[in-house]
Amino acid sequence: MGWLYVILYLVGWPIGVYGMFKKAGVAPWKAFIPFYNTWIICELCGISKVWFWLQLIPFAGQFITIWITIIFVMQFGRFSLIDHALTAIVPFIFLPFVGFSDKVRYIGPDAVKLYRKSTAREWIDALVFATVAATLIRTFIFEAYVIPTGSMEKTLLINDFLFVNKMTYGARIPETPLSFPFVHNFMPFSTTTPSYSKAVHWPYKRLPAFSDVKRNDVVVFNFPAGDTIINEPNYGSALPYYQVLRDYYHGDRAKLLAEHQIIVHPMDKTDNYIKRCTAVAGDTLQIINTELYINGKKAYVPPTSQMEYLVTTNGNSFSDQYLQDELHVKLNPVNESDEPEKKQIAPNVYQFDVTADVIEKIKKLPNVVKVEYDLQDYKGLFPYFDKKDSSWTPDNYGPLWVPKKGVTVTLTPQNIDIYRRIIHTYEHHTLEEQGDSFIIDGKKTNQYTFEYNYYWMMGDNRHRSQDSRYWGFVPETAVVGKASLIWFSWQNGPRWKRIFKSIH
Repeated sequence: MGWLYVILYLVGWPIGVYGMFKKAGVAPWKAFIPFYNTWIICELCGISKVWFWLQLIPFAGQFITIWITIIFVMQFGRFSLIDHALTAIVPFIFLPFVGFSDKVRYIGPDAVKLYRKSTAREWIDALVFATVAATLIRTFIFEAYVIPTGSMEKTLLINDFLFVNKMTYGARIPETPLSFPFVHNFMPFSTTTPSYSKAVHWPYKRLPAFSDVKRNDVVVFNFPAGDTIINEPNYGSALPYYQVLRDYYHGDRAKLLAEHQIIVHPMDKTDNYIKRCTAVAGDTLQIINTELYINGKKAYVPPTSQMEYLVTTNGNSFSDQYLQDELHVKLNPVNESDEPEKKQIAPNVYQFDVTADVIEKIKKLPNVVKVEYDLQDYKGLFPYFDKKDSSWTPDNYGPLWVPKKGVTVTLTPQNIDIYRRIIHTYEHHTLEEQGDSFIIDGKKTNQYTFEYNYYWMMGDNRHRSQDSRYWGFVPETAVVGKASLIWFSWQNGPRWKRIFKSIH
């Protein structure tokens, strides 16, 4: 349907302008010369040629072309809101009507100057302009984002409000352009009504970038495993559909679908996540006893990152006032999505989720006997090898190579788990597995060449982060932008020290 609309637009728009040029006394054949036709329209309407050049900006220029066309329609006495809406939405129908109807005549720019809008119309036009301008800024320049969970503590705190720079990596052209302004995937006050239409779907494209995604950038992206969600409380992205399918239904998709409400989102409408890019395309990563290695070298550790530690005491308790006031350990979080950073899990044994400098201070307390990492042993990790055969855990993981655009790999029964979702879901090829053989797009092969770059994203709060270890690679198609600035922060009042703080 999207391509049909484009074809109708490309055919109907110049046909309508042909008739309008003829009525305005301009050689009508000029309507069929791309760009020159809008140059003529600017001259007829007395519009600055600056607007002609601005319409050449990719995607955003389409809105300027619509505005120029609306001004041209006004030269034919069509001033109503309905006229302008029809010009914007179905120009392939309305412009031929204006150009060839005997009831519509050309009145020219001098007559347009005599037209006066009502107060209500002035407000409507201002609102439409503000909505379009804000949508363009939000889509192509920057977008506000609020931190919902503690997965990036203490780099980013819950209720930090960020600006996400979309120009750094090149803004994406919206894949689902028909959507309600200023909301993401659901309509306001609804948890079931999508805010977008799938009637028009454009292929993945990006505007030119200032920079590639780099190691250690803090990145906002669409949750790759969020294309299908269980749309019920306590599920969604917090407990992903694919994890539930594996861990609780053991692959029985029919049973899961019968028992839960399922919603499928396009990639650009899955929930937004924010993590640190720890490995880029072509890197090999490995985690050994909580320490991350990239290409065989210890990775950068943000000084604000947190880990969980087991602290054994001699029986004497901690001073909660000291922990809160001096070490800033959260004992009683006020946010529902947050967790306390100190828990007693056994007699004389406490779990602390703190930064490296804080744990060094805790080690020196007189009641502390031993401090060690609280190593996690969960086995349901990407790429979902048989849990009995896999030794990979969140703290001992890999090695794993991150796919890179243009690189060809040999597919085997041993590595297909790593690449299956890339081939089928992210790069949209059919994939059949027949024993040791693979059929891609109907052709038997054991070779595959990647079409996109991929990234490995992890939270700075390593033990309390649902990240790439659990759901895999982030394709470049899912990257939204670079987190650049905290413009506001709130916790029982403004956190003044965090306002206008850059993100590293």
